[in-house]
Amino acid sequence: MPDILVAQAAPNRPAFDPREFRAALGCFATGVTVITTLAPDGSPVGLTANSFNSVSLDPPMVLWSLARKAWSLPVFLQAQHWAVHVLAADQEALSNRFARAGEDKFAGLALETSRHGIPLLAGCAARFECRTALRQEGGDHIIFLGQVEAFERADRAPLVFLSGRYAEATCRTEDRRQA
Repeated sequence: MPDILVAQAAPNRPAFDPREFRAALGCFATGVTVITTLAPDGSPVGLTANSFNSVSLDPPMVLWSLARKAWSLPVFLQAQHWAVHVLAADQEALSNRFARAGEDKFAGLALETSRHGIPLLAGCAARFECRTALRQEGGDHIIFLGQVEAFERADRAPLVFLSGRYAEATCRTEDRRQA
């Protein structure tokens, strides 16, 4: 049986070790997304995020979060519309491109445009076009809750992130649910 590291924060104890906390969070596999919007001057803005989550089917809502220290935070705080792109397994380079700062992330990409002018990336496993419904403080992040106005999906395996690395997700060929 593997060793289990137990960490607890108590009023008289120091806070969690940030590295160990991050490692524990890394045990949860996530999809990899790119979130895009437009700056007030009309320039496209985008970033890689793995904090995406479904919230509600009726009405259709999703959320994601952005660090308070992110250079793009002021743009997303003003944005009324944004798009979430669930990257396909073969889009690791696109994930890395949007994770880096200081370059034109959209240069040379084939883009579509949403009805609100938001840049849309091609070849993704799924895309969600959203209207901001709520922004909420959440520690060192801001949580963005969006009403989904349009979506599409493709029959493509998603790009996955696990324990600080890209990983592969495959569906089982047999149904292992209990009756």
